[in-house]
Amino acid sequence: MKVRAAGQILAVVTMHREKVGGQAPIFYTESQEETAQIATYLARVFMAAIHDLGNGVYIIVKH
Repeated sequence: MKVRAAGQILAVVTMHREKVGGQAPIFYTESQEETAQIATYLARVFMAAIHDLGNGVYIIVKH
């Protein structure tokens, strides 16, 4: 039996500690380039989508 996560935020990637919180794993980065790179790698690993919230925060979501 396979268990699959769907419609969930799997991870958050950001440089801005003050803008995020919650239960999903949060990855803090030091530059915008690193933020985009880590978000891309996580999305590949999870086979999920990246959503840029436009405020320096990326979320990785399994649809």
